[in-house]
Amino acid sequence: MIKVLRLGHRRGRDDRISTHVGLTARQWGADEIVFAGEKDENMMESQRDIINRWGGDIELRYTEEWKKEIKAFDGLKLQLSMYGRKIGEKLDELKQEYESRGDILVIVGAEKVDRWVYENVDYNISVGNQPHSEIAALSVFLDRLRGGEIKDSFKGAEIEIEPSEDRKLTREK
Repeated sequence: MIKVLRLGHRRGRDDRISTHVGLTARQWGADEIVFAGEKDENMMESQRDIINRWGGDIELRYTEEWKKEIKAFDGLKLQLSMYGRKIGEKLDELKQEYESRGDILVIVGAEKVDRWVYENVDYNISVGNQPHSEIAALSVFLDRLRGGEIKDSFKGAEIEIEPSEDRKLTREK
C-alpha cells in the first residue's frame, strides 16, 4: 500500500497545488491520500469529482491529527524534502524496505515542515537538493519506486483519453 500525507494545506493558497499532489498520487498508484492543514471541502470535492469522472479507487480524507497519522503508520515512513538524502543514493535500500514492509507513507509538505517530522520518519529523501515543487518530488519518487510503472486506466472511469498527436480526444465509457 502507498499512502501519501499532504501536510500544511492552506485554503485559498494551496488549492491547486494540493489538488495536483492528489492527481499525482492517483496517477502513480497511491492507495490513499490524507490532507492535513486547513480543512478545505472545495479542494476535497474537486478531488472526488476527478475520481468520479476519471475513475480510480484512491481513498481521500482529511485529518487534524497528522502526528498521530505518522505515529500509527506501521510501515516505511519517509518525507520528501529538498534537505534529504538524494534518491539515487537510497533508492535500492528504499525499494527493499518497501518490499519487506509492504506499506509506505510518503509525506509531502506545503508550508515549513515541523522538525518533529524529520525526527519521526525512517528517511528524509530529496529528488534534488535545490528548491523544487512537492508535485515534482512526489512524481519522481513514485515513478522510481514503481520502476517507471504508471497507471493508464482506472476502474469506474466515465471518461478516458484517446491518445492523439494533434488534438484533445476523450471518449465516454
